[in-house]
Amino acid sequence: MRHNPALTDGHHIQLIEGGQAYFESLIQALDQAQSHVLLETYIFDVHGAAVGVAEALERAAQRGVRVWLLVDGVGTPKWPDVWRARLEQAGVECRIYLPLGTLGLLIPSRWRRLHRKLCVVDGHTAFCGGINILDDWYDPHHGTLARPRLDFAVRAQGDLVGHIQDSMAQLWWRLQGAQHARDRQIPQAWRSFKAAGLPLPWKQSPPLPDGSLPSSRAALLLRDNVLHRNQIERAYLKAIGLARHDVLIANAYFLPGRRLRQALVHAARRGVRVRLLVQGRYEYFMQYHAARPVYGILLAAGVEIYQYDASFLHAKVAVVDAHHERPWATVGSSNLDPLSLLLAREANVVVADRVFAQGLHLRLSDVIATQSTPVAESFKHRFWHQRWRDRVAFGLMRLALFITGHRY
Repeated sequence: MRHNPALTDGHHIQLIEGGQAYFESLIQALDQAQSHVLLETYIFDVHGAAVGVAEALERAAQRGVRVWLLVDGVGTPKWPDVWRARLEQAGVECRIYLPLGTLGLLIPSRWRRLHRKLCVVDGHTAFCGGINILDDWYDPHHGTLARPRLDFAVRAQGDLVGHIQDSMAQLWWRLQGAQHARDRQIPQAWRSFKAAGLPLPWKQSPPLPDGSLPSSRAALLLRDNVLHRNQIERAYLKAIGLARHDVLIANAYFLPGRRLRQALVHAARRGVRVRLLVQGRYEYFMQYHAARPVYGILLAAGVEIYQYDASFLHAKVAVVDAHHERPWATVGSSNLDPLSLLLAREANVVVADRVFAQGLHLRLSDVIATQSTPVAESFKHRFWHQRWRDRVAFGLMRLALFITGHRY
């Protein structure tokens, strides 16, 4: 079992809330790119504000920047033909991670999705978080939203940018190698797999000066099915176990396993204030209902649970002891549910910086106070049919885990 990477000094980490601010920062970086751009996302929906990101990728490729774009085959099963043609004509190299094929998700191995949201520009600037390339005011299943979804990302400079880039490049080359192998192009497959272990050959541009950001200790956490099976879960367990004052978690699809549940219960029982902000608006049957049976255990231990009612909650963030001597925060793509922690490729950035942690803590506390409601009373007085749906969803989730051979 590999240990989590150590936090290192000298990073510049900027918290970004919402798709609009994220797209503005991302487009600015793309328009300044000189050498290369790597972008991974679960959903790339070319609609509304997300069109600006597609246009920025197109502009970068047209001026000679090497652009790699990787999207997931479930989150983005089909590109609009017009946009795929435009991007490829401009020179953008587009790939779909694990297309579903005829049988789709009936094959359990295809439940292992690419859920990371990462971008690296010229090897010196990176983005990591939970925000898809998807307009904040629009949902592919629900149409126009009355309020934007709540989500976060970070813009980073420092050593972890190289770690993000290496991870993205390795995945790209392995996918290339696998495709060549399927096409029986053995020499090309060998070259791609060999390239997966080498640094990118592109020229690294010097970082852009940004004196407005303080220097922070930070690290990149990954989750995959080979070398990094439980980095993110271990980081949460350690942070919660060391908490002395408060734990604040905002997570869209919250269904913690036994170890995470116990860590939260033990923290609450030793006097730590533990608050959870979860999805209030109904989105998916499994994720919404399967989490409810867990609430009773946590509420009985003194954990405060709030549901976000203003719009869809998509955040995957947490902050521990923000106002004390060992602040810890994380922003990323990983939910605290079995799909993220056992199956998907995920990426989180961990930051040990008081200013950053306090900023995230203040924002989440405000959302809880002004846009959320406690679930304790409504949970206690659920109707029988609500309890029945909760148990069915929880049972189906356990069955799915049994099929994949995982315990959670």
